[in-house]
Amino acid sequence: MAKTTADKIKELQELKAKIALGGGAKRIEQQHAKGKWTARERVAHLFDPESFQELYIFTKHRSTASGMVGKETPAEGVVTGVGTVNGREVFVASQDFTVLGGSVGEMHANKIAQMFDLALKCGAPVIVINDSGGARIQEGVTSLSGYARIFYRNVLLSGVVPQISVIAGPCAGGAAYSPALSDFIVMIRGAELFITGPQVIEQVTGEKITAEELGGADAQMAHSGNVHFLAQDEEDAFRICKRLLSFLPANNMEDAPDYSGGELTFAPNPVLNTIIPDNRQHPYNVKDVIMQVVDRGDFMEIQERFAANAVIGFGRINGQTVGIVANQPMYMAGVLDINASDKIARFVRFCNSFNIPLITFVDVPGYMPGIQQEHSGIIRHGAKVLFAYSAATVPKITVVLRKAYGGAYIAMCSKDLGADRIAAWPTAEIAVMGAEGAVSIIYRNEMKEAADPAAARQELIEKYNEEFANPYQAAALNLIDDVIEPAETRRYLSLALESLRTKRELRPQKKHGLIPL
Repeated sequence: MAKTTADKIKELQELKAKIALGGGAKRIEQQHAKGKWTARERVAHLFDPESFQELYIFTKHRSTASGMVGKETPAEGVVTGVGTVNGREVFVASQDFTVLGGSVGEMHANKIAQMFDLALKCGAPVIVINDSGGARIQEGVTSLSGYARIFYRNVLLSGVVPQISVIAGPCAGGAAYSPALSDFIVMIRGAELFITGPQVIEQVTGEKITAEELGGADAQMAHSGNVHFLAQDEEDAFRICKRLLSFLPANNMEDAPDYSGGELTFAPNPVLNTIIPDNRQHPYNVKDVIMQVVDRGDFMEIQERFAANAVIGFGRINGQTVGIVANQPMYMAGVLDINASDKIARFVRFCNSFNIPLITFVDVPGYMPGIQQEHSGIIRHGAKVLFAYSAATVPKITVVLRKAYGGAYIAMCSKDLGADRIAAWPTAEIAVMGAEGAVSIIYRNEMKEAADPAAARQELIEKYNEEFANPYQAAALNLIDDVIEPAETRRYLSLALESLRTKRELRPQKKHGLIPL
């Protein structure tokens, strides 16, 4: 007897219900026992209610693959689709650990690749939730081919639509490279991210380390710099994703959402007049400056625990998203070293790709000296900052807060490196080097001949600071546009950003420059 329409509808409903169960009730319970949500629960928490449309639901692996005959793989172990986050379109792939450990096979990879292709066509951000045991060994080389297709699309989407990776479970081996190719990684405590695990490392090198110490969230956040945001749990991870998306445009052809009320607000802020200590050697927290300048003190810091001598992140000024780069005097005196240089350069290039203006707060004593830094390539890494700022065509505004010495002064978006506006606080010190070092070179003979060399040295340091450690010489040479009272900083930035909204900068046509990687 032929099936009626009602029979076919019932069959569809039962099939979808079965697929929605993933690896089954028992495996879902096991996932919950670990404090983890399922793939579909994660999607439900990420998207606006009733907005998610799942894609490629009935995809199945090739039954002829070795060892796979008869295996149930609902939705091929990954949920893909599109929905809205706070009303804005976002594409997602959420790996299902309850189905073959979320392992990546040929069709699993195809689903993710097709989702990437559609996101590229629609010009919408992508979020990939990683929770996978790695390549599906039973499928052989086709699983590796699948990874390659994913990586290729990571690169195609790079600089076109924002890509966010959430590490919600294991992410090891080749699987780690897709997050590494994305723009931002949000990692949840308890998840793992590494290329080779502790057992392999011990076998090959003899080194002993736990999985948490090797590739846990804290290790990847503080040591490697691979992770941009650390989440305490899954709910926190998706809160971070939503907040991050609110600062970003949907694609490289659009501007970030504008939350302004149509009016500029820039009342003087006297708190800024009190932040820089009178003693030039005393540190202060540059985040205090940032918080007093951005709208409602809302600053989203990125890579907070990596290369803490540099601060990067997103804020808004009069509703307009800005990327903020700052030296941090509280850590290593704000010096530029290898890690800080990489951190700054990558962020500058991201902002430039997605039309986000850059604001740079400068208090830098120079590049980090030392044998280890030199042998590890501080020249090459430091040059990345020079390259990134020089290549950026978005509005670039620089404010010199205090020290701006030597090559690091140039690197932190000086006027001749392409800054559109550059202002200085009256506490700014712009010079080839600090007074102590300069006096030792310039007045070496005078100090030798002095009756009291120590007193002569101190007198010369004070003289140098008085004559050179101020912003007025640079202003007289048109290297600074204005010396401003700290309290007026928001006004200065607001008016500069408004005047630069129509900035258009043409460069010679070429495929791309060669950043010193």
